[in-house]
Amino acid sequence: MKSSLIILSFFAAGIFFSMADFLPAWLLDEKLSSYALYLLMFIVGVGVGSDKAIVGIWRQLNFRIILIPLVVILGSLGGAGLLSYFIHQINLQEAMAVGAGFGYYSLSAVIIAGIKGQELGVVALLANIIREVITLVMAPLLVRFFGKLAVIVSGGATAMDTTLPVVVKFSGKEMAVVAIFSGIVLSLLVPLLVPFILSFS
Repeated sequence: MKSSLIILSFFAAGIFFSMADFLPAWLLDEKLSSYALYLLMFIVGVGVGSDKAIVGIWRQLNFRIILIPLVVILGSLGGAGLLSYFIHQINLQEAMAVGAGFGYYSLSAVIIAGIKGQELGVVALLANIIREVITLVMAPLLVRFFGKLAVIVSGGATAMDTTLPVVVKFSGKEMAVVAIFSGIVLSLLVPLLVPFILSFS
């Protein structure tokens, strides 16, 4: 719980300082966050690569690893579809398209905005950002109550990058390979599934 509060505190501080114009212009450059992510990915990669047991774990996973992104797809689309019955401003297909972002907010929001307009694009952006933040903040609780795979499933497409550090920290380095595989599969499916679902609306 302490780790979650620390992560949430830094996130809240970032919002506060940027809204209050306390930060220098160079710190607001989008490239800086990309460089920070690259460094983070390198550090995680070093940790994973130094663990020789991971190769053996990968061999043991075999075809069962495919089930993980499949569960994410079914859960995300099913959950979003169910919510559409309680949110009358969004129909079933639109809700499922938002869910099909799998946390990949930048790409899914752009695709949805281009097909259905800016309003639904903003909904997709916020929904998928919230998914990522919940994964980062709630990671220890997810693992505690639902098991090691819960963080990977919750993170969706982000399990291969932004939420990978919390996967490694709370689920173990052996789950990094699973997270990266699942994240890659889901990221590749986003530009295919989102337009496909919206074609029926």
